[in-house]
Amino acid sequence: MSPAPHHARLPPSSRLVTLGSSSRLSRRALLTNLGAAGIGLTILGACGGSSDDAGSDNSVGSTATEPSSTELASASPAGTDPATTEAATSEAETGGLRLQHVAMGNVAAYVLVRGTEAAVVDTGRSGSAAAILEGLGAVGASWSDVAHVVLTHNHSDHAGGLAGVLEAAPGAIVYAGDADLGGIQSSTPLQAIGDGDEVLGLGVFNTPGHTAGSVSLFDTQSGILVAGDAINGDNGSLTGANPSFSEDLAAATASIAKLAALQPQVAAFGHGGPPIDSDVAAQLAALAAS
Repeated sequence: MSPAPHHARLPPSSRLVTLGSSSRLSRRALLTNLGAAGIGLTILGACGGSSDDAGSDNSVGSTATEPSSTELASASPAGTDPATTEAATSEAETGGLRLQHVAMGNVAAYVLVRGTEAAVVDTGRSGSAAAILEGLGAVGASWSDVAHVVLTHNHSDHAGGLAGVLEAAPGAIVYAGDADLGGIQSSTPLQAIGDGDEVLGLGVFNTPGHTAGSVSLFDTQSGILVAGDAINGDNGSLTGANPSFSEDLAAATASIAKLAALQPQVAAFGHGGPPIDSDVAAQLAALAAS
């Protein structure tokens, strides 16, 4: 069993911060280090179930192809059958943070691991716990390591699997943006998060537009951005929030500009394939300007 997560108390004007790492790098130092070493994204094989997502509210195109800088492999997590699972399992390990993409039909969840502590970001639809467990196993973690569950927004294809995840990881703290809390059914109290908060050492950013309470996570050490449906993918390129299922397109565009200013190196998103690491900041800036 992993040690209990560390919680830091903020001033009264701030929300709870959950710290998973005490070592932080400045953005300037991050960019200098990345320029020298670069970031590699490793595709491990198939992880995630083949649940039927017909009618999902946010299909945005075909599965993304990996950028040319990506290192490829074909191994599948132990116990999975490549013939019955979705291809598109990816892991990025930089700055002490591991990122595992869990494909479930046309929607994705993510497993983040730092040290011996894990977070699940989004939970897919109802019945997704088995696929998320495969994602945990692919990076050497288990349900007992899951201290945090972050819901990037309240749509059912991202929050519908929460009950199953909490059954498997009953001690996990569940976080979501304040404006979306009322639209999430949970057996445990929800923790509101937003600008200035941290979960597992990743900064939280309000990115409204797709929903009023949409949030994204960004890791300064690795440059990894996990954005839910604030952005999406299409054949290895980034696209904006799906206009058919977004509440405020002007706010969604402003949120993309906010993410571009972070200068992320890796972008993970809810629909459109595995994370990409090709010209992420430039693509976000172009989307914000379009």
